[in-house]
Amino acid sequence: MKLQSLPALLGGNPYPGRGIVLGRSADNAASIAAYFIMGRSENSRNRVFSATNDGIRTKAFDASKMKDPSLIIYHPVRLLDGNLIVTNGDQTDTIWEALKQGKSFQSALAERSFEQDPPHYTPRISGLLSKDGRFQLSILKSADGRPDCCCRYFYAYQTPPAGEGRFLHTYAGDGDPLPSFEGEPVRVKLEAPDAQTLAAGIWDALNPDNRVSLFVRYTNLSDGNYQDAVINKNR
Repeated sequence: MKLQSLPALLGGNPYPGRGIVLGRSADNAASIAAYFIMGRSENSRNRVFSATNDGIRTKAFDASKMKDPSLIIYHPVRLLDGNLIVTNGDQTDTIWEALKQGKSFQSALAERSFEQDPPHYTPRISGLLSKDGRFQLSILKSADGRPDCCCRYFYAYQTPPAGEGRFLHTYAGDGDPLPSFEGEPVRVKLEAPDAQTLAAGIWDALNPDNRVSLFVRYTNLSDGNYQDAVINKNR
């Protein structure tokens, strides 16, 4: 698979939806996780990322304007025993509970499906970044828009190359209904030296009308210390 520029991919897609990037820093010293959300409706755009004791949570920027919170308020990122869970929905908690009970990433997601938001049937995308730098990604999606058939795909990366990551997002582009992501997670360059630099590059590449919030974490592989960057359109 060709190694691609993450900003170029984002800049060429007005609506990738929600996206996860997992990988390794160019100096091979840190693991990298990034997660962003976008929105077309007022309800989706009325959000910010807020820090929690083990990650981040989405919350309403203006509570008086919040309508249906069911698919937009959740924990995108949670840390458990040094392992970072990153997802685009409440399956973060499903995975967290499963891992706590000694179960696997795959078995946790076997209990879940794509989002019930017809006509889009938005895929559920999930990642697990282990404390040793290995990572897994998953996408649960409808079979060609069928509400009765869920396809579950899993990808494991045992020895991530330095300066590279994998990018998985919900939508192939804008449309009505929104077309789901197709294929294997995309191989992307991760050359930024720190979380702030990578966050700035991703944020600048996202469509300014649709971007909502962004989280980036660099975790030192030798001691587990981490550096976060969070950008919210609503401040």
